[in-house]
Amino acid sequence: MTELSRDQVRLSRRMSLVLRHRPEVAGLTLDANGWVPVADLLAALRISRAELDHVVAFNDKSRFAIAAGDDGVERIRASQGHSRRVAVDLDLPSAEPPAVLYHGTPRANLDSILRDGLRPGSRHHVHLSVDVPTALTVGRRRSADVVVLTVAAGAMTADGHLFHRSANGVWLTAVVPPAHLSLKRTNP
Repeated sequence: MTELSRDQVRLSRRMSLVLRHRPEVAGLTLDANGWVPVADLLAALRISRAELDHVVAFNDKSRFAIAAGDDGVERIRASQGHSRRVAVDLDLPSAEPPAVLYHGTPRANLDSILRDGLRPGSRHHVHLSVDVPTALTVGRRRSADVVVLTVAAGAMTADGHLFHRSANGVWLTAVVPPAHLSLKRTNP
């Protein structure tokens, strides 16, 4: 897979900012499902379609999705991770998760998570990974000292919790109660 240059990483971060957290800083308005016309994003960020397509194709987490609307207009949105301040409904159907999912987090968060569970914080959902390496990568964005929690997703489903799977494979849920968490022993 092609890696992004430093400038392309910066562009990916700018796109994340306006498509997930602060569309108004670029003069954009997301629709109810988080979409904005591609042409509007290109104009707002003053980038070419080739630059956009490269970042969408090669960012490390498949953060963005492009699709044509019923009107034929191409639109783009962030796959997940929107701030609560951005009112979007990704309109993802509920899905049956694997029996076990994982969440990487800085070790400093462990006591409060085991006591209170996983909460979405400033986002719409708790994000979960399908494997330990991905969970470690996600956790390391905030700290080098990371632990991985095992989430009993199958048991949560049996207890009535809903899960959704974003376009890039991230599992989303409203909360993870402490009873459904355990510390995964890893050798990061």
